[in-house]
Amino acid sequence: MRASDNQVNRRSESGSAVEPILSRLAGLIGAYAPHDGRFELRVPGVHAIRRSRVNAELMHGVQQSAFCIVAQGAKSVMVGPDVYEYDASRMIVFSVDVPVASQVTRASPAEPYLCLRIDLDPGRVAALVLKVFPHGLPPARDSRAVSVTDADANILNAAARLIELMSQPGDAELLAPLVVDEIMIRLLRSPVGTRVAQFGIADSGVQGVAKAISWLRSNFSQSMTVEQLAELASMSESSFHQHFKAVTAMSPLQYQKALRLQEARRLMLSTMMDAGNASRQVGYLSASQFSREYGRFFGNPPTADIARLREETMASETE
Repeated sequence: MRASDNQVNRRSESGSAVEPILSRLAGLIGAYAPHDGRFELRVPGVHAIRRSRVNAELMHGVQQSAFCIVAQGAKSVMVGPDVYEYDASRMIVFSVDVPVASQVTRASPAEPYLCLRIDLDPGRVAALVLKVFPHGLPPARDSRAVSVTDADANILNAAARLIELMSQPGDAELLAPLVVDEIMIRLLRSPVGTRVAQFGIADSGVQGVAKAISWLRSNFSQSMTVEQLAELASMSESSFHQHFKAVTAMSPLQYQKALRLQEARRLMLSTMMDAGNASRQVGYLSASQFSREYGRFFGNPPTADIARLREETMASETE
C-alpha cells in the first residue's frame, strides 16, 4: 500500500528531527557492543546488539517479550504469516514470547546493525499502566503480539541517557530504572500503547495467552490439549484458541511445533546429537514425521540442514 504525500512528509520531518539523536545512540550502542553479539548492560534486561552483516538465510528462534530500538541498519521478522520490518525510523514491541524467523537486512562492518533491547516485565508494565491509564484502558483495535511504530525523539533521547548512565555505577543503579520507566511510560502513551498495556493487565486476553505460552516454553516436549491450555489461561476453549491465534498468528499446536523443531535443531548443532535422538528429546514419537516437519519448517531435512549450518559456521570463523 502506497503512503500518501502527507504521510511521506510527516515521516521526512520526523526523520530529520531524530537523525542527530540516532547518531548519538548508535555511537553509544556500538561502544557497549564492540563486536557482533548481544551484550547485557549494567541494568538487568537491557541489551546492546550488533550485527555486521546481513543474513543470507532466515534465523529461527524465540523472541522474548521486549521493546527494540534500532539506531542503525534494518531487520525483518516473520511471526507466523506476518512480516514486520523495522529500522532507525521504526521501533518494534514484542508483547509476548513468540517463535520468529528473522533476518538482518541492512548491515556492514562499516555501518553495522545496532539495536537497544529492553525486556518487558509484566509486573512493571502493569504498575505503569495504572498511572498512564488511571480511568481504565481504552479498547485496543487488535491484540497481535508484535507492534511497530514510528521512532519517537523523546524515547530515543531517553534511550541515549539510559546507556550513558552505564559508565557511572552509582547512577546506573539508582537512576537507570527510572529512565526505563520513562521509556515504558512514553511507549504506553504512543500509538501502540494500548496494545502494549494488555501485556500487563491480569484479566486481558493477552495476559491469559502469555500464561499459556510460559507453560508451553517450559513443557513443549510434553503432550498437551487446547483444553488444558485454556484452563491455564482461565478461558473457554473456543475463546482461548481465538485469542491465542490473534496474539501469536499461529495455533497452539503450531506454536508448540515451532518450539520443538527449534530445540531439536539447537541440540543437533550444539551437542552433536543425531536426528533420531533429538526428535525423541523434544517429544516426537515418529522419526519420519519429525523429518517431514523439520524439512517444511527449515527448508531442508535435518542432516542436510545441520551440515550446511556447520559449514557456514566454519567459513565465518576463518574469514
